[in-house]
Amino acid sequence: FLDEKGEKISKSKGNGLSLEQWLTYGTEESLAFFAYREPKKAKQLHMGVIPRAIDDYWQFRANYPGQPVDQRLGNPVHHIHDGAVPAEPLPVTFGLLLNLAGVLGADATAAQVWGYLSNYVADATPTTYPELDRLIGHALAYNRDVVAPTLNRRKAAGVEAEALAALDAFLAAADPATGVDALQNEIYEIGKRFYGKDALRDWFKALYETLLGSPQGPRMGSFIALYGIANTRRLIAEALGA
Repeated sequence: FLDEKGEKISKSKGNGLSLEQWLTYGTEESLAFFAYREPKKAKQLHMGVIPRAIDDYWQFRANYPGQPVDQRLGNPVHHIHDGAVPAEPLPVTFGLLLNLAGVLGADATAAQVWGYLSNYVADATPTTYPELDRLIGHALAYNRDVVAPTLNRRKAAGVEAEALAALDAFLAAADPATGVDALQNEIYEIGKRFYGKDALRDWFKALYETLLGSPQGPRMGSFIALYGIANTRRLIAEALGA
C-alpha cells in the first residue's frame, strides 16, 4: 500500500489509514471492494480513495445483474455478497452527495440533504432508500472533517464571469423542473460558446472553483437539478460578486 505521494505506508511515518477511519467515512462494502479489486496490485491508501471506492462499488453493483456468469464471477461485489447482491439502486453518486454537503457547509444535516433529494428523486426517503440514508451519514462526516476545511470558492473573472452570466440568464428563464439532460446540454453549449470545444475542461474547472470551491466536481446538470435552480443562481451571484 502506498500513500498519496506514492510512498510506502509506514507505521513510523504515520502515513497510514486505519480501519476505524475508513469506516467513519465509508461503508464496510466499499472497504471490502477496495480489498477485493486487483488484490495483487500496489494500491494507494489514503483519505482521498474512500469516495472513489464507494462510487466504484456501486457502479460494479449496478453492472452485476446484466453481466453473464463469467463476468459476475470476476465482479468483486459477487464475492462481497456471497452471490446474493442486493437490488436496491442508488439514485445519486456519493460524489454528488459530497458536493451537496459541501455547499451546505460543515454543519449540514441529514434532514437538509433529504430535503434536496426529495426534489430530485420522487420517492426519496430514508425508508425507501435505507442504504442511501447510511451513505448520507458518511458523506456528512467526510465533508465535515476532510472536505469543508479545504473548500475555497473564488470570484469569477474575465470570460468566466461572462459565461456564468450566460448560465444565470438561462437558469432565470428555465422551468424549475428542467431535467438533468437539458441542463447539462445548455452548460455544454455555453462552454463551447465562450471557451470553444477544445477548452471545455477550463469551463468546468471554472464552474467547480467558483460555485463549489473545489478544482473537481460532479456532472453540473445533475448538481443543479439536485441543488435547485434558484439556489444555483444564488451561488452564481456570489461568484459574480453581485
